[in-house]
Amino acid sequence: MISVIGAGFAGVEAAWAIASRGQRVRLFEMRPNVKTPAHETNLFAELVCSNSFKSKSPASPAGLLKAEMQCLGSLVLEVAYRHTVPGGEALAVDRTQFSEEITRILQDHPLIETSREEVTDPAPLLKEGPVILATGPLTSPALSKRLAEWTGRSHLYFYDAVAPTVTADSLDRSIIFARSRYDKGEGDDYLNCPFNKEEYEAFVSALVSAERAPIHAFEAGGRRNGNSGEQESEFLEKIKYFSGCSPIEAIAEKGVRSLAFGNFKPVGLTDPRTGRWPYAVLQLRPENRERTMYSLVACQTRLKWGEQKRVLQMVPGLENAEFVRYGVIHRNTFVDAPRVLNSNLELKGHAGLFLSGQLTGVEGYVESAAIGILSGLFALNPSLAPPPRASAYGSLLAHLQDESDREFAPMNINWGLLPDPAEPVRDKSKKREIKLENAHRSFGEWFASVCVE
Repeated sequence: MISVIGAGFAGVEAAWAIASRGQRVRLFEMRPNVKTPAHETNLFAELVCSNSFKSKSPASPAGLLKAEMQCLGSLVLEVAYRHTVPGGEALAVDRTQFSEEITRILQDHPLIETSREEVTDPAPLLKEGPVILATGPLTSPALSKRLAEWTGRSHLYFYDAVAPTVTADSLDRSIIFARSRYDKGEGDDYLNCPFNKEEYEAFVSALVSAERAPIHAFEAGGRRNGNSGEQESEFLEKIKYFSGCSPIEAIAEKGVRSLAFGNFKPVGLTDPRTGRWPYAVLQLRPENRERTMYSLVACQTRLKWGEQKRVLQMVPGLENAEFVRYGVIHRNTFVDAPRVLNSNLELKGHAGLFLSGQLTGVEGYVESAAIGILSGLFALNPSLAPPPRASAYGSLLAHLQDESDREFAPMNINWGLLPDPAEPVRDKSKKREIKLENAHRSFGEWFASVCVE
């Protein structure tokens, strides 16, 4: 018997992947006996935020991932397409009808046993067979404590406080220069965006006046009443405690030179265009081994996404930056995947215990569901060859296995994750066409060879 804990997007896909291939599975969901501060119903695969599953375009990374999921028999996508509502290019659904049908299908399946109870320790279940943890960003305190014991507390995060990430080919290299402080380390360890005084002051002015994302009550300690200032203060204290960071807009509010003396200090960085240190510098650090993406160093922010793009594109060299991930500071339980997960999503040192969905360090409904399918396949066959690097699935797995010298952060599927062509291609559109072609070809070959229908 395979056990799946959590009936969100990852859990339902894992259970479906197992049962639809003829194996018995037990699916645990603690609601309604144990409630969460974010869910409103007792339904499986509840959409707690947006009702959108991202782009339907086959020429987008999200569309590519959906195509691969459909090859593997995704239940989430099958049901989503039966309950679509107008959403432009996005796959949007009627959230109630969608979750009701998902729940009904799983509860009626003869090989799926559903159990409405909280699992606080998966160890006893491991004696019966493989276990998949798919408890998501609001994993219960008891289960979080057990997971922390197994992974080491330093490899389990409760808040996602990361800076925006941009694609390498959208950077203006005529302005941005590669250099480490005082030329220490490798010369291209960091890229540097140099401000003059006027550019910096205009940026700070826009930053402190930009609109911020609201704080959810459950993130600020579960208090649904009280003023927003108290909630924000309480929330940021939690973030500071767990992550040692502050939003750049909060730092900038302390004084116009605060960032120039802190996160954006220019000392030891000589601009080759002027031969002098800039007034201030925003640094970029490689986000992956291939250096197809760069994160904005020490730029954690709570600005709304549209505001982030508007303000950060004022930074010299980022005028045309393409954001593959915006900065977020929110409640989110996930592991340091490159250090604690094997390539088959099994927890290192704990045979038969697999992680799935957002716990692994992917982000978004579609990505969580995608990893759910894969975790189900790995639970059935731990020695299954993983999808190839060039595919959307392989690109997500590569992110979860990338042990670069960086702080691991959750990521959704994007162009920067997909590997560049073997031969350099300057034209961005052509490069993306080649990425899609490589992905389709390699996934098709893998699918034909492993027989996971």
